[in-house]
Amino acid sequence: MRQDADKPLIFAKRPLRQSLARMTGGSSPASLLAMWTDWSVHLAMAPDKQLALAQTARDHWLGWMTYVMQGCPEHPDTLPILPQKTDRRFRDESWEKSPFAALAQGFLLAEDFWDKATTDVPGLDPAHDRAMTFVMRQLLDSVAPSNFVATNPEVLARTVQTGGANLQHGFTRWLRDQQAKRQTTNTARVGTDVATTPGEVVFRNHLIELIQYAPTTDMVYPEPILIVPAWIMKYYILDLSPANSLVRYLTENGFTVFMISWRNPDSGDAALGMQDYLDQGPRAAFDYIAASTGAGKIHTAGYCLGGTLLSMTAAAMARDGDDRLASMTLLAAQTDFSEPGELSLFINESQVSFLEDVMQAQGYLDAEQMMSAFQMMRSNDLIWSQMIRSYLLDDDEIPMNDLMAWNADSTRMPAKMHAEYLRHMFLHNDLAGGRYSVDGHTVSLRDIRVPVFGVGTETDHIAPWKSVFKIHNLCHADVTFTLTNGGHNAGILSEPGHKRRHFHIHTTRDADKTMDPDDWVATATQQEGSWWPEWTAWLAGLSGVPAPAPKITKSLAPAPGTYVMME
Repeated sequence: MRQDADKPLIFAKRPLRQSLARMTGGSSPASLLAMWTDWSVHLAMAPDKQLALAQTARDHWLGWMTYVMQGCPEHPDTLPILPQKTDRRFRDESWEKSPFAALAQGFLLAEDFWDKATTDVPGLDPAHDRAMTFVMRQLLDSVAPSNFVATNPEVLARTVQTGGANLQHGFTRWLRDQQAKRQTTNTARVGTDVATTPGEVVFRNHLIELIQYAPTTDMVYPEPILIVPAWIMKYYILDLSPANSLVRYLTENGFTVFMISWRNPDSGDAALGMQDYLDQGPRAAFDYIAASTGAGKIHTAGYCLGGTLLSMTAAAMARDGDDRLASMTLLAAQTDFSEPGELSLFINESQVSFLEDVMQAQGYLDAEQMMSAFQMMRSNDLIWSQMIRSYLLDDDEIPMNDLMAWNADSTRMPAKMHAEYLRHMFLHNDLAGGRYSVDGHTVSLRDIRVPVFGVGTETDHIAPWKSVFKIHNLCHADVTFTLTNGGHNAGILSEPGHKRRHFHIHTTRDADKTMDPDDWVATATQQEGSWWPEWTAWLAGLSGVPAPAPKITKSLAPAPGTYVMME
């Protein structure tokens, strides 16, 4: 039954389902069975599809046999199939030699066959089509020849070179990691190695600490900037090392920056919902900034989930006639969840109900339960390649950069809030549909009239850029949109001087005709380098005349504060 927007979410106590959920790691067996049944029945009813698959199997077998009988020639033109550009498993030259070349080609051909077998089956539910393809890819990834000692030439060479010490050390490391329940023991020190931009905690409530950063210029724009990060991870993704800190870059360009640092919730926070995060998060921060600085207008920026929450705040302010918002920037943040990407494969009524059982018992969703889903979307890079390097190749100390350190510093999600988020956004898309309720009354993104700056990233698996792009059709505002290369995190951390960065940018006026994402790319201007200067120039154009920088007169704690330190 659908949860009404104006009714509180109440978890039923289902101890038997909770026990089952713990056994399955939170995955719903019913959801997997429905997907498998839908696929197998429709495939059985599609003789034309079966015939095409039989022909594919025949062609793959003949191509592979010809390649093997020729002695696995190294010339690319002789290969039965080429790996995807993003597939790094078989790039080492040792994979070009027989018999390992034959193993790699056979595996890639099998991948291609099963991709075709689980795609475009007539009558198959599109969601099951995508999910089945994804699940089959995960199963095949787990048995790739690169994952095993006997079939990985790189591992065999290292084993001979070290006399087997690599395997001994890898097994010891595996035992250590099983005890620690983490893949790395190296973490940067928050406040010393990362999150080092000077500032002070100037406001605190149960859910947030608000950090005001020290100015670094004599003159600053009169409109401060409030940044709302996602609460799924620690805020300092936007303040990593000095070289790639977005916060530091803003202060160096004459802006007064405020940052929300979210509390890491525990079981005592299970009853906190989206309304609590709205009230104690951006709303509370907005009120403090306006009162303490005297600013009539405030710029805002929201990252990922923080951007979704910020858009709710902006819509509620517009509904209530609150005109203190100067602009809204959405960094890889979705407001329309009709096409949310691969993450939606894990989210349906059966799965959400199962997660609610897990969270009802715990009071929250913990970091491991969340991160496993994100890792599966890039399992080759984030799971299998890491295991090969750490446990088979004996790359003892995989270099820990600041982004990896941040990624390991994860947080929990309160049960009620996370369930509401999944249901209202992913399942029912209430915000885009004008059905989401704030303070007991619905809000509409169409009420937003302030200038909007949106940023999408080309290879984002969490917030696909074409989904982020939908903000164009949801608000009555001029939208300046930027599409940058990189993923969900790396594309945002695109500081000036970063090598191999480029972006597209174009402003669509509220009165302009609608463009789809592909037409937008064809129209937009492509530039080399970082998109950050374009954003700060856009903010400056919407700001008043710079004035002498004010001093921070209140301090509850020095930045990065205390909430970011909570385990």
